[in-house]
Amino acid sequence: MSRSTLRGSAITAEIRKAQAAAAAAPVDPKAAKKNAKDKAAAAATPKGAGEIRIIGGQWKRTRLPVAQRPGLRPTPDRVRETLFNWLGQDLAGWRCLDAFAGTGALGLEAASRGAASVLLVENDAALVAQLQVLQAKLQASAVRLQRGDGVSALKQATPASLDLVLLDPPFDGPFFEPALQAAAQAVAAGGFIYLEAPRLWTDEELAAHGLVLYRHLKAGAVHAHLLQRG
Repeated sequence: MSRSTLRGSAITAEIRKAQAAAAAAPVDPKAAKKNAKDKAAAAATPKGAGEIRIIGGQWKRTRLPVAQRPGLRPTPDRVRETLFNWLGQDLAGWRCLDAFAGTGALGLEAASRGAASVLLVENDAALVAQLQVLQAKLQASAVRLQRGDGVSALKQATPASLDLVLLDPPFDGPFFEPALQAAAQAVAAGGFIYLEAPRLWTDEELAAHGLVLYRHLKAGAVHAHLLQRG
């Protein structure tokens, strides 16, 4: 059994403990109805764990198990590899914000490649618990976690303070327009915004937010955009 497999088994055990603790936490009565809907959606989702793989950097080839959640759609290995080839292999000193962290695949990849700071923002309590385990196991000191809304986190960021903003929102949600608008304000001149979407965004749509397309890739149903301020 390889070292990465052993590490993955240990992380899986820790994730299950963290998720059990999150499930046992007191529930706000106002959130009871929403939790019931979440449980119903989860019941329709296959149980078990998926897996993501860090492509490059200090944690290269490390396999990280991730719990399956309704609507969770980790960025495919091929897309992440292409994205970080576009950005360059060394992100030393970069300030990054992953606004819809999910599994953490994008933000952890940036941290693995030397980013000075990576803020992972995620609204799902179980996924936040999972990310806390991964952060501890990887000893990812540059990574910070924040439970909450990704668009709000971008609006709260100091204008022009980020070198890389990662946007991979739920494809069926209303997040694209507000996220792009907030990201355009938060990213520094010369910085990048990564947008993952179910369709290609036109030059006219991007220009409305003061952005231009730098690179684009279509992989299956995913359109990966690398954007810069115009």
